[in-house]
Amino acid sequence: MENNLKYFIITLGCQMNKSDSERIAAMLEKRGYQPAAKEADADLIIMNTCSVRQSAMDRVFGLAKNLTEIKKKNPRLKTVLTGCVLPEDFKKTQKMFDYILSIKNLAQWPEYFGQEQFFQAFDMTQKDCSYFNQKPKYSNSYSVFIPISNGCSNFCSYCAVPYTRGPLVLRSHKEIMIEAENAINNGAKEIWLLGQNVNDYNDKGINFAKLLKMINELPGNFWIRFTSPHPKEFTSEMIEAIARSKKMTPYFNLPMQSGDDEVLSRMRRSYKIGEYKSLVKRIRAAFSSQRQGLEKELALSTDIITGYPGETRDQYISTLKAMEEVGYDMAYIAKYSPRPGTVSSWLPDNVSQKEKDTRWKYLTQLLEKTALAKNKKFVDETIEVLIDEQRKDVILGKSRHFKTVKIRLPKDSNENFTGQFVKAKITAALPWGLEGDLA
Repeated sequence: MENNLKYFIITLGCQMNKSDSERIAAMLEKRGYQPAAKEADADLIIMNTCSVRQSAMDRVFGLAKNLTEIKKKNPRLKTVLTGCVLPEDFKKTQKMFDYILSIKNLAQWPEYFGQEQFFQAFDMTQKDCSYFNQKPKYSNSYSVFIPISNGCSNFCSYCAVPYTRGPLVLRSHKEIMIEAENAINNGAKEIWLLGQNVNDYNDKGINFAKLLKMINELPGNFWIRFTSPHPKEFTSEMIEAIARSKKMTPYFNLPMQSGDDEVLSRMRRSYKIGEYKSLVKRIRAAFSSQRQGLEKELALSTDIITGYPGETRDQYISTLKAMEEVGYDMAYIAKYSPRPGTVSSWLPDNVSQKEKDTRWKYLTQLLEKTALAKNKKFVDETIEVLIDEQRKDVILGKSRHFKTVKIRLPKDSNENFTGQFVKAKITAALPWGLEGDLA
């Protein structure tokens, strides 16, 4: 057991990284470490990073310089790099950290801390999910991340995940159910099911549709969300499950990536844009037939890469048209950047940065238009919101449709609403959110 040592975790990347950080924190506190308020107060700093985007790795290199300065003031400080780390980035960062450790070996970390330095080359063939057995220290008790799998075996040509997290490994559905039930009993009001491809899940005959229905049947007042599915695995059974499971919120992310068949083929996405559009129509039809009121309206977000190698102007316009036709509530639009070791990194990055910037700009302008039109449907409606931030005179949270809602408080209100469901009367719609009053 350690004494008087403090830790600080810097998390970059997706919700899976955030979930991993919760397990790292729990492991450290079990060993006697205490959380530090800031980096300068820590004896152990863990950087949980993401090689999936170059921008995240650029931040790692910048933050590593800050750690060097902190070390000058605290010689006993030790630093750890973990998370999604590509082999190329592993080589670049070895001299910047005392330890580079795989999250899959979380249980062994304390053994490595006894050594002056330890660099662990990540074995991507390792099919191990045992670190999920570490009970997490949730960031908060009302919105909980529960991983159902790790890694991915799809090998989309631009994606680093199979090279950073390895092949798809499934977590036992029994473990998932235990964690979900415990979280709900401890006050969770929102359950996020996480996986690089959630609908690839199938543990001993329990596929993702069945798992979703099992969690939906747990007693309690809570919402279910998930991220992220792959269009090719979206079966009729899954469509029926998400539409009929009333605790499942009417929102999820369905990555399109491109609206052009040739680009999708080069991306190894294994579907055509016509099939994607047909799937969206089927899902929306299921929500419309199975739900009432605003619940009939499915809020959909997507991921799009613009400027993929070889993407012509006409192919980009196909994406623009597909995006307009589908009508998204939100889109996460990325300008293509090659990731070392992926298939696309061998292709010439032949769309200029200026052209990528222009395409991103017009896709974002279209999104602003469609998002505003979607949000206007909520004006004058009373909706439920889960509050996650409270300021002097307003509270902010997410609706069931995953809309950011800013709610004005009465002047004499001194109640703490964080982590609570509230009713809000929506008075205004903006492209990226809603505004309203406490109902």
